[in-house]
Amino acid sequence: MALKAVVGLSGYSTSQSQLGASDLGFKSYRVSCNRVRDSEKICRWVISSSFNGLSVHRATRSVEDENSSKQAAELQRLVDQSNKNVPRRLHKDLGSLPRPLSVTDLSASSNDGSKVRISFKGVRGAYSEDAALKICPNCETVPCDEFEDAFKAVELWLVDKAVLPIENSLAGSIHRNYDLLLRHRLHIVGEVQLVCDFCLLACPGVRTEQLKRVLSHPQALAQSDIFLSKLGIVRESVDDAACAAQFLALSNLWDSGAVASARAADIYGLNILAKGIQDDPNNITRFLVLARDPIIPRADRPFKTSVVFTLEEGPGVLFKALAVFALRDINLTKIESRPQRKRPLRVVDDSNNGSAKYFDYLFYIDFEASMAEPRAQNALGHLQEFATFLRVLGCYPMDTML
Repeated sequence: MALKAVVGLSGYSTSQSQLGASDLGFKSYRVSCNRVRDSEKICRWVISSSFNGLSVHRATRSVEDENSSKQAAELQRLVDQSNKNVPRRLHKDLGSLPRPLSVTDLSASSNDGSKVRISFKGVRGAYSEDAALKICPNCETVPCDEFEDAFKAVELWLVDKAVLPIENSLAGSIHRNYDLLLRHRLHIVGEVQLVCDFCLLACPGVRTEQLKRVLSHPQALAQSDIFLSKLGIVRESVDDAACAAQFLALSNLWDSGAVASARAADIYGLNILAKGIQDDPNNITRFLVLARDPIIPRADRPFKTSVVFTLEEGPGVLFKALAVFALRDINLTKIESRPQRKRPLRVVDDSNNGSAKYFDYLFYIDFEASMAEPRAQNALGHLQEFATFLRVLGCYPMDTML
C-alpha cells in the first residue's frame, strides 16, 4: 500500500533564524500536514499559532495506524519548541532597535548630563561651549577646530550632539552653518539663546593703560567698537574669542589684552579689566542643537519647525509659498535665502529681451508650530504642491529663556 506525505507551509517560518523585529506585523501562521493513503482515508493535523497568546490548536479527523500518530506527535513537538523560542528572540530584537530622542530625553539630559558628549567649534571657554553647558550643565564638551568637524563628530558617533551658532542679534545669520545643515543629515533637536557678555581680559598684574593691542574674533571686536576706540589700541583678529584668551595666557603677553567671556578668564587664569564692553547690551546669539535622530514632536508645549525648500521661477511663487503658513495662522520667525551651491544661476528665456540669468535660491524658514499639529502638516503638504525640493531640518522645543 503506497503512502504519500504532503507538507505545506503558509505564513511565516517558525525558524528562529528567520524571526526578528521585522516579523512584528504578522498575526498568524499555519502549518499543515496531510497524509494520503490510497485516497481512502485522510489523517490531517492543523497547527495554528498567533502572537496574541501563542496558542496552539490541533484538530484530528481520523487515525488509521500508529505511524501517523507518531508523526503527528513529532510535528506537534517541533512546533511547540519553535513557539517557545519566539518571544525570547523577538524581545531581543526589540531591544536592539534604535529609538528616536523624545522631548523627555532632551529635558532630562540636564539631570544626567555626565553621559552626554557635545561637540562645538573653538576651545574651552568659547561661547558655543557656554551654550552647550546651558542646555546640559553636566555634559562633557568636545572642542573642534571647524564647524564641519562638529557635524562630523556627531555623524561618526564620537559625540551625542553638536551645538553651533546660527544667528546673532547684531551680526545676523551665520551662513556657513546654514550651508552645513543642508550638506549633512543631522536633525535639529533644540535651540539655545545665549546673552554674550564681552569682557576685556589681560594677564595678572597688567593694567588697562599698559595695553597696546587687543585680540579677539572679528565680530567681538566690531561689537565692542565704542569701548575699544576710547582706548585707542590696535585690534588684531583671531579665529575665536576664547582662542585669544588662550593665546594671551600661553604667551604671557604684558602689552596685549583679549575680548572674551568671563568664563574664559577663569579657565586661563586671566584678570577681567572691564565687563560688558559690547556696544549693545542686548547681544544675543541663537544656537542650534543637532543630533543623529529627530525627537518626537508634541503639541503640549511651544515647538518650532525648520524647513528648507526650493521653488520654480515665476511671478508670485514665493508669495504663494509663504501664504500656506499665513492661511493657517502659523507665525514665521525666520526667513533666510542662500544661493544653491551646485546650481547658483538660473537661465530664463524672455521673448523680448533674450535670456537672463538669476540666482537660484534655497529658502530656509523657521515657524512656530509642531509637526504634531494638523495645521503644520497641512501647510507643508500645501507647500509641496509647488516646491521642487522640501526638507524638514527639525521640529524642536523653543527656547524662551535668556
